[in-house]
Amino acid sequence: MSPAQTQVALDIAQRHGIPDILARVLAGRGVSADQAAGFLDPTLKALMPDPRSITDLEAAAKRIADAVRNRENVAIFGDYDVDGASSSALLARYLRFFGIEARIYIPDRIFEGYGPNPAAMRELSAQASLIVTVDCGTNSAEAFDAVRENGSDIVVLDHHQVGGALPDVRAVVNPNRDDDLSGLGYLCAVGVVFMTLVDVSRQLRAHGINRLPDLLSMLDLVALGTVCDVVPLVGLNRAFVTKGLVAARHLSNPGLSALARVSSIGEPLNPFHLGFLIGPRINAGGRIGNAALGSMALVEEDANRAGEIAAELDRLNKERQAIETEMVAQARAEADRDMATGTPPAVVLTSSTEWHPGIVGLIAARLKEHTRRPAFAVALDGSGKGTGSGRSIPGFDLGKLVRAAVEEGLLVKGGGHAMAAGITVERAKLGDLRDFFEEKAASAVSSIIENETQKIDGALSARGANLMLISEIEKAGPFGTGNSEPVFVLPNHRVASSAVVGNGHLKVRLQAEDRSQIDAIAFRAADSELGQFLSGRAGRPVHVAGTLSVNHWNGRQTPQMRIIDAAEPV
Repeated sequence: MSPAQTQVALDIAQRHGIPDILARVLAGRGVSADQAAGFLDPTLKALMPDPRSITDLEAAAKRIADAVRNRENVAIFGDYDVDGASSSALLARYLRFFGIEARIYIPDRIFEGYGPNPAAMRELSAQASLIVTVDCGTNSAEAFDAVRENGSDIVVLDHHQVGGALPDVRAVVNPNRDDDLSGLGYLCAVGVVFMTLVDVSRQLRAHGINRLPDLLSMLDLVALGTVCDVVPLVGLNRAFVTKGLVAARHLSNPGLSALARVSSIGEPLNPFHLGFLIGPRINAGGRIGNAALGSMALVEEDANRAGEIAAELDRLNKERQAIETEMVAQARAEADRDMATGTPPAVVLTSSTEWHPGIVGLIAARLKEHTRRPAFAVALDGSGKGTGSGRSIPGFDLGKLVRAAVEEGLLVKGGGHAMAAGITVERAKLGDLRDFFEEKAASAVSSIIENETQKIDGALSARGANLMLISEIEKAGPFGTGNSEPVFVLPNHRVASSAVVGNGHLKVRLQAEDRSQIDAIAFRAADSELGQFLSGRAGRPVHVAGTLSVNHWNGRQTPQMRIIDAAEPV
């Protein structure tokens, strides 16, 4: 921490009467003494601007409000990921309050691909006078042209980067439009849907309709989509997640409650549960099963039926894990060969005819972690084309790179946002695509990697890393992209024991010089350089860096460290 940040931390601690360690965490994230109180209590009232600051939102809200007043048939076309499922469920639950049972259509990832397609739009336009696309639609002008003759209105609620001209529809609400000045481009789709529904309620109230849905009680869906879409937890998103977790812990949504049960979550829901336990189960339907299962669970009112859907998603998730393990091993072997060359690639690009198209996003995420650079995985089919997915590292805009490749004619189609993207590519163009990525990304990625440092918020002992400290640190949350979880170092702690647990995780017990101990875990590290280093240090001292959390087990709460790095004392 710089001298200037140290002074800011001192000012925060003295002015607000908070512990020094929490003040250091805030100062390290650029929070000033004047901002500290608001940062520690992010509220919608303080952080949500007028929804109409988003271009086209007022028009979209008016069309939805008219559909409510006229009891129209409404169809919702959503994406097959968690953001799409939570967006679809949020809008459907809102409309259900008024007796409108909207049809939710989630495309099949393999046979239909991402976003609206002409056949689906024709089917929906025959059933509904209003079609709302959520988490997709910004780049779907051709698909919308197919329904003009049926007279259905289309409203797009999206957040993905724009490629080409906007579709000619009733409204395109996307804070990443070039003409949008709201500054809310960090929202995911469910955040955009929530903002739109706030204005729908405003317009309905103006027409004398005062019995309205409780949108605050639906913030659990907003928190779920926001965490799982890995958008920055800054500004309004922090309020969405903070207040959404309060709603989620009430378990009033039968589907979310059932998913928490099958995930064996025995503690109050937190961002980790949403992102790493519940989210993957919702995604499992879109990856290898029925893509609509996730939205079906989140919109279901009957607890028994919600339990059945959650159990099916849990089964699919286990099947997905087995497929993923084999595919990741193959992809890592290919990536390792590329990385072993004289000049490792700036962007890792792997492909195979044996991979399941629904799992490529997970492979890309694992490759990104393994190589510490942007990565793509492409599942090739028998027609000479491949469906791929990419994941990026902080600081590199992957969606922008993909849009450039589309404009260059190297991709059949592609889109996404800064941290994730999807592509369709001809197998014959993979080599040219790899060269293009290298040309456009090498300098930026190299700079990011060369300047990559592990920021440390403080040094502790095992005795100091207690439940009271963790409780104080959590006040600076929620943590995630854009608001990184505080990292602490345990210097000169002896590795008292280590063991491989679960799916390749390494569990370690660390002991300080005063013989105080803390349990620690390095996820998916058993076969990694980190895991091998820790396993080989039995009884010897190490410096360990990681994040702190509370481990709930058999009714007991104990501190635990998640290890992210380790080093030998010098």
